[in-house]
Amino acid sequence: MDEDGATAVEAVEVYWRPGCPFCMALRPRLRRSGLPIREVDIWADPAAAARVREAAGGNETVPTVFVGPTALVNPSVREVKAAVDRYAPALRAHTRSRRQWWRRRGTSGA
Repeated sequence: MDEDGATAVEAVEVYWRPGCPFCMALRPRLRRSGLPIREVDIWADPAAAARVREAAGGNETVPTVFVGPTALVNPSVREVKAAVDRYAPALRAHTRSRRQWWRRRGTSGA
């Protein structure tokens, strides 16, 4: 917990299931973002499936992403990043922008 009593967010939680094309699109993009993520297969974890049903109006809609107190059902990477900025800005310390990546790559070769 932090000084105001809130639980610290350690990672973006991505709930997914095998064969889901939306999951297969989102998960690699989130990995490349540099955000710390925790991926949970709802078919392997009944409690995770229940959490998704609670967030998605009784459906097992994936991907469902949790950032702190908020749940995002089938979000874009932009929506996840906005939720991180609002609910868990400390997670951004793990990321680097594309510009930083490009500079690092461009300066290492010549």
